[in-house]
Amino acid sequence: MIQAVLTDIEGTTSSLSFVKDVLFPYARAHLPAYVAEHSHDPAVRQLLNDVDHEAGGGLNDVAVVQTLIAWIDADKKATPLKSLQGLVWEHGYKNGDFTGHVYQDAYKNLKQWHARGIKLYVYSSGSVYAQKLLFGFSDFGDMTPLFSAYFDTHIGHKREAESYMKIIKELQLPADEILFLSDISEELDAAKLAGMQTGWLIREGNGPATKSEPFFTDFNAIEKYFF
Repeated sequence: MIQAVLTDIEGTTSSLSFVKDVLFPYARAHLPAYVAEHSHDPAVRQLLNDVDHEAGGGLNDVAVVQTLIAWIDADKKATPLKSLQGLVWEHGYKNGDFTGHVYQDAYKNLKQWHARGIKLYVYSSGSVYAQKLLFGFSDFGDMTPLFSAYFDTHIGHKREAESYMKIIKELQLPADEILFLSDISEELDAAKLAGMQTGWLIREGNGPATKSEPFFTDFNAIEKYFF
């Protein structure tokens, strides 16, 4: 029996195009000005230092920003980049430049599961802060009360079984009572190695299924299969 749902965001609860066509370009356009304005803030300075360290060291702020832009273009899953993107996106959300895209079927079922007492969690390569912004300023209003906790790459990379084992330990539930939802088969494979149940979302634009295992086109199909 499923007691908890752990869900990815991009391509799962939310469209790939929102992340790639709205959030990434916004961060790319606004990151240089944000760094220039906030580089003396201790939290931002630490993130810039982390970028410098990950890039090999010896970079000034201009070079750090150039590195960040290159990482955005390459969709690099770098933790300091994700954290800085979240800070830039905060301005966009609060300024009303965009709202967080969530599929209607995802919103409906997440709300129903929560009402039935199923615990909901998020695990995304985007920072926890960025996750909370997307759901806090979603198309359906503030969805953050639905979720009990959020996880990002600080707990580990999403294609490594050890990351899911750490999450299982934190949730204090049997692994097979946790359902992980994602559009990435390698992430699902890692979760299965850790003992979780998995649901593979294949939404429009994600490409065809390449394995014989079941896949689902939306959360309504997840509801029918697992609940």
